[in-house]
Amino acid sequence: MKRLCYSFSFLVFLFIFLFLSCGTFYRVHGIEIISPEWLPLNAEIKGLDYFAGKIISPKLEFHALRVDLFDPQLEIFIAAGGLTEDGNAATSSSKTFSSIKTSTFVRINGLLAGINALPFEPSSSREGEARTNIGVVISNGLMLSNPHPKFDALVFYSDKSAAIIPQSEISPGLIENAVGGFYSILKDGKPLQRSETEERHPRSAAGISDEGRFLYLLAVDGRQAGSIGSTESETALILKALGAYDGINFDGGGSSTLALLYPDGKIRAANTPVHGGIPGRERAVAGCLGIRHLK
Repeated sequence: MKRLCYSFSFLVFLFIFLFLSCGTFYRVHGIEIISPEWLPLNAEIKGLDYFAGKIISPKLEFHALRVDLFDPQLEIFIAAGGLTEDGNAATSSSKTFSSIKTSTFVRINGLLAGINALPFEPSSSREGEARTNIGVVISNGLMLSNPHPKFDALVFYSDKSAAIIPQSEISPGLIENAVGGFYSILKDGKPLQRSETEERHPRSAAGISDEGRFLYLLAVDGRQAGSIGSTESETALILKALGAYDGINFDGGGSSTLALLYPDGKIRAANTPVHGGIPGRERAVAGCLGIRHLK
């Protein structure tokens, strides 16, 4: 009788294991087979396309931009935050920067789009407060914030090529623009597995295509009934499905915001930021990455 009970228990365990394994497989597979339908963000501007995606299991909603880095009319713009505490523009001697919402970053700099990037401290929804960037910020060849040796960064060189490299390898020279994040999550088309990847959060991320032509900016909604947030591994798979070969995880949670200039002239977040547990409330961040149109 005991042997029968043990056998039955083993069969139940095996069934549950296989069921959960298949469930995980299909969730991951569902992300892998996303077929993005890119549409111009603005019909009058080439090289900048938008896609809003939805995944049934796990329940996720996300917003993405594809930027043609080879388009001469588009330019990368990076800032370390708003103005410094004394009201002046940031310089290499600045240590703290003024907090700024990503949508404000897009508006005051005349951009087409912008996304939050590297981590910072402290956190609030108030603009104009002092912020310290945790990681590198290089704008037009000027290093505004020093590298953090533990994290990685998205860098843009003077020849228009881009890469994701460890911040410990960054030195002044050929890098025209750079912005830090957390860790690389996609390398050579393969998600990078870390032990801290399974927590679900709203995510901001960026990726680069294999040939280096396209930059992908991604915001995954989370902490909402319609979108539970993604893990690092799932974020990497979404980037891959969009067309990225390498990818980096930016600051997420309540900071995640992808702000766009819409054809009607209004600037607003494409995703639904959740700061302080309130959907729609945008956090005031520091370093951001933006796209500018050269007219």
